[in-house]
This record gives sequence, structure tokens and C-alpha cells, in this order.
Amino acid sequence: MRIWSLHPEHLDRMGLVACWRETLLAQAVLAERTRGYRNHPQLERFRAQPDPLAAVGAYLGGIAEEAGRRGYRFDSTRILRHGSLAPEARIPVTERQLGYEWEHLGRKLRERSPEDAARWEAATPTAHPALRVVPGEIEAWERP
Repeated sequence: MRIWSLHPEHLDRMGLVACWRETLLAQAVLAERTRGYRNHPQLERFRAQPDPLAAVGAYLGGIAEEAGRRGYRFDSTRILRHGSLAPEARIPVTERQLGYEWEHLGRKLRERSPEDAARWEAATPTAHPALRVVPGEIEAWERP
């Protein structure tokens, strides 16, 4: 499971679709609608929030917004709690985690999507709109 800390605009089509599906699965786990993946480390970031379903809903909303910008139709009715997070309530992600994911994405794009890799080369990493960048090392939940 890869729930990217990066802004969805950086993802290629395959990454955007996969992130949407993986985050819907995370939402199902948090809503106790499935037994699978209950102990997946990437869920820690949502569970640590005061309202995990609102946090994952805000995250899914950011993905759906980017998909719509690209002309894709992601079914937003599948988001259990819509809304955005106030700046101070955004999910923290460390600088090093963002950098780690940026390099990881670059490797994937060079393998499967040369056009997107060229776009990646010219870009600067930014965080998903539901997240806020804080100083720190790679997150404890990451399995490099």
C-alpha cells in the first residue's frame, strides 16, 4: 500500500488511480468495514488524527480534485466524510519523508512513464493538500 504524501499533481495516471484505490481501502479499514490491512503501517498517520475518517476523507478529496482536473471521474460519493482540514489540523509529514517519497516516485516514473518523469525532473516536491510539512526524518511507519 502506498498512500503518497506528495501532492497528487505529481503522480502519473497509474499512481493516481492506485493511490485512490489504496486510500479507499484505508478508509474501509478505518470505518471497520473490512478485516484486511488493519495493521498496515501507513494507516498510523490517519489513526493519529482526532477524527481519522475526516482526515482520510480530506485526503481522498484531494485525490478526487486532481483526478477531476485531469478529466477523470473518480466516484466522490465513496468518500465517507467530505471536507478539508484547517491548516493547523492538517496531517503532519516530515521533510525527509517527503524527500524519500519524491525520489521513490522519480524511480517509478522513469520505469513506466518517461513523459511524467520529464515533468517530475522539472518540478519541486510539494505535499498533498491535507498534509503539512514539518521538520524530521523518514516517518517511523515507512518501510524503506
